[in-house]
Amino acid sequence: MAISISVVMLLLILAVIFLRNGGLKVSHALVCLLLGFSLASTSIAPTISSGLTATAGIVSSLRP
Repeated sequence: MAISISVVMLLLILAVIFLRNGGLKVSHALVCLLLGFSLASTSIAPTISSGLTATAGIVSSLRP
């Protein structure tokens, strides 16, 4: 659960930065939001979740 919350916060921060810089229009952000909700209700959602969890595990194991 903590991983998904941190990913959501990261994506939210990036969206706000893009909106402020003019690189992302509000209509584009709404389309991305609707796509996210649509993907969450499909059968591919567990695959996406496990992929994000695996990626987070790999990144957290890296040592600089």
